Amino acid sequence: MKWRGRSWEDLRPRVITSAVLTTVGVVVVYAGGTLFALAAAVAVAVMLWELSTMLAPSKGSEALQIALLGAAALLLARFLPPIFTLPLLAAPAIVGASLLKKHIAIFLGFGFATLVFGHGMVWAREVHGLVWLLWLIFTIVATDVAGYFGGRSLGGPKFWPAVSPKKTWSGVVCGWIAAALVSLIFLRITDAGRDLIWISVLLSFASQLGDIAESAVKRKMNVKDSSNLLPGHGGLLDRFDGLMGGALFMLLVAQIVDVPDLIL
Repeated sequence: MKWRGRSWEDLRPRVITSAVLTTVGVVVVYAGGTLFALAAAVAVAVMLWELSTMLAPSKGSEALQIALLGAAALLLARFLPPIFTLPLLAAPAIVGASLLKKHIAIFLGFGFATLVFGHGMVWAREVHGLVWLLWLIFTIVATDVAGYFGGRSLGGPKFWPAVSPKKTWSGVVCGWIAAALVSLIFLRITDAGRDLIWISVLLSFASQLGDIAESAVKRKMNVKDSSNLLPGHGGLLDRFDGLMGGALFMLLVAQIVDVPDLIL
């Protein structure tokens, strides 16, 4: 299928994979607690494995060790005092960099961000509750979907061609509009104030920057996808890069200002 000269051949596998991921995601997010923490640990382990194999393809056994260490650190962080959280999450990134011995700065930065992202999602579910996390996820998913369809159908000038050749300004703006529309829905069903609109747009932009950051790593390593685990999407790192960017943005905001819970 083509529309205005643009290929849509990957649409079917993307839709099927998205449906499966969404179903699994809804179940674990709704359940929260231990199940959500386990799911986050598995996701982070896979993402660390993908990052390691991208940066050092010959280090297969080391990549597996890094993945297991990351999952263990994420699960352990739930039970330790907050003062130990960042050092514990930094440990797999530091050990991983020493094992890979390649592209150390990239692995330290991206690996640590991945671990903080995983822990932050678990923390947000436990502290801010289900509705807050659903707002975060729906905003970023809407950004991704609107950006995909908007960019493919409208085309136009590239947003940052040197880093992400396929991302267009039309797709970026469509993502912002979609995020604002999601915020309007949550304004109707929760006690949120109107500040949620511009916060949602900033969250959308942060998720797009997360996508661009991962694209920069893939471009440097000359790979199309982080792995081939997910048909139509590549790997978990490809699928969760936007969620990671958005979640890290909100975690930073939460350290500066009080983030109100969203109550139905």
